[in-house]
Amino acid sequence: MSNSSSVTEFLLLAFADTQELQHLTFWLFLGIYLAALLGNSLIITAIACDHCLHTPMYFFLFNLSFVNLGSISTTVPKAMANSLWDSRVISYSGCAAQLFLYLFLLGTECALLTVMAYDRYIAICKPLHYGTLLGSRACVHMAAAAWASGFLNAVLHAANTFSLPLCKGNSVDQFFCEIPHILKLSCSHTYLREAGLVVVSVCLGFGCFLSIVLSYVQILRAVLRIPSEQGRHKAFSTCLPHLVVVSLYCSTGVFAYLKPISISAPFLDAVMAVLYLVVPPAVNPLIYSMRNKDIKDSLWKLFEYLLLLINKVPIVSLRLPHYLRNSQE
Repeated sequence: MSNSSSVTEFLLLAFADTQELQHLTFWLFLGIYLAALLGNSLIITAIACDHCLHTPMYFFLFNLSFVNLGSISTTVPKAMANSLWDSRVISYSGCAAQLFLYLFLLGTECALLTVMAYDRYIAICKPLHYGTLLGSRACVHMAAAAWASGFLNAVLHAANTFSLPLCKGNSVDQFFCEIPHILKLSCSHTYLREAGLVVVSVCLGFGCFLSIVLSYVQILRAVLRIPSEQGRHKAFSTCLPHLVVVSLYCSTGVFAYLKPISISAPFLDAVMAVLYLVVPPAVNPLIYSMRNKDIKDSLWKLFEYLLLLINKVPIVSLRLPHYLRNSQE
């Protein structure tokens, strides 16, 4: 009976049996990946360069965009390479690193979404205390706590999962290394330790979800008390992108992990993994920028600045932010 020390590589799930469909999968993943890279990079650049966006809300969005870039870069490039070269192989260390980073970034995203809901709660329900409760130091501490919680969660799960002896082959029924599919290869009853960690993670995730729900209940009550319709619309519009992102994150994740076993199948599991792991990082920048005038204005100014550099147009002819205008003068 072999154990984990004899396993040097894993075989990931292939999306298709023919080379043509494998190449089609490559181009599909490539399009989604480039969209995620472009969208999140633009948001990161806009927030970093425009001092008008140096507020708690955009600080947390800045962190979320980094998480989105990392999460999609953890799984998609390897899946693209396997589809392009018609391969299924990932090394043991590569699988461990992929699982760790995936859990790290997924846990951090959950914590950041909770913190962003708290930010909207303070901004709408306690606007006079916003600067006090969400000062620069408090924001840094909350963001650091979100990253630390994701890191701790990933360390516990990855260390426990890859300490189990594996004796049921090395074929993983998923296009990336995921805990449930690694556990299927274990021949040890110590997987109950992992089940305990999963229960703890579910409780923490439910705690984050409950905090978000309670925040939005208070926000809804506060918005309904605003006398003017324009004020209600403005207050709710600042929460709508975050609410959509949370709904997408929770609905796809819950269905992927809590769906009935009777409808579980390797291909369906892979499709659901794409919906909750690959699609959100590409869609989130569009959600946050579509109805956000500040981000759209900042991106337009950056676009004008790039045109200025390319065409060498006199800087006074463009409506540039002061920090860019001063750098040229």
